[in-house]
Amino acid sequence: MRPPTHILVVNGIKVRQPVFVLSAPHSGADLLARALKRSPGFHVTMGRPSVAHVVYAFARRPSIAGRGMGATRVLRDALAEAWQIVPGACLDCPAACREAGGVTGEGPCAAPGAVARFGDASPDLLYSASVLLQAFPDARFVQLIRDGRDVAADMLADPAALSWFKPVMLSDETEFPNPFLGVNSGEHRDRWKAMPTAGKCALRWRSAVRLSATLRQELPREQLLTLRYEDLVSSPAETVEGLSAFLETRVSKVALYGGSAPKVGAWRTRLRGQDAELVEKVAREELSRLGYQ
Repeated sequence: MRPPTHILVVNGIKVRQPVFVLSAPHSGADLLARALKRSPGFHVTMGRPSVAHVVYAFARRPSIAGRGMGATRVLRDALAEAWQIVPGACLDCPAACREAGGVTGEGPCAAPGAVARFGDASPDLLYSASVLLQAFPDARFVQLIRDGRDVAADMLADPAALSWFKPVMLSDETEFPNPFLGVNSGEHRDRWKAMPTAGKCALRWRSAVRLSATLRQELPREQLLTLRYEDLVSSPAETVEGLSAFLETRVSKVALYGGSAPKVGAWRTRLRGQDAELVEKVAREELSRLGYQ
């Protein structure tokens, strides 16, 4: 049973139907966040320190997220802090968030009187989805799916993503199963540590899309929309039209044009042969189920 609805007020604005963007790493959450941030009435944050700290705590230790209303309050308070619209607030935002919002100075990126809808597209927010639903029972979730081979190619070129694959990340204190790294049992710890990095990238993607599939089964259609990165890039107008209908508000299409979004299918030239084979071996079932041949 869901907890009673808690009405959060930020800057004098009631938080109604907040929008949360969920995805595996490098699956287009930043691209979609850009469109939302530049849409009238939206105030969307990405990776604010108060939220990132909580999100990664939940991701690495899933038992924390299962501690009832305590976890719910912590995440709700973190988002309330992130959504504050005050002078200098954007200085704490990551470069990607500032760029997506078109912020060049101290900001803020939104004006309180113009905000009607809040949202967040922080990296790895997917692992907090159940807590977000408890915190905001009327929330709207948009999840993005992308070809795992393209995801692996981008992760291999991203030092921040690779930092999660250090052996110390699976210590004796690590909880299993560990959806964040895609490792199901402590018995697999040594195998994971010895696995080439491309395989670890595939495990992260595989685990993330499995969580996405679970959400599709658990959440009603009016609360969850699943988009493909490939459609977002190749048919932005049609994709945004569907997104606008789902959110019942206009979402900007302009932000999706003329950008530097990674090309679809670039893994064919970016992944070494042995890396491509390993990614396809690890994620074969999910790649097939999602139609990535």
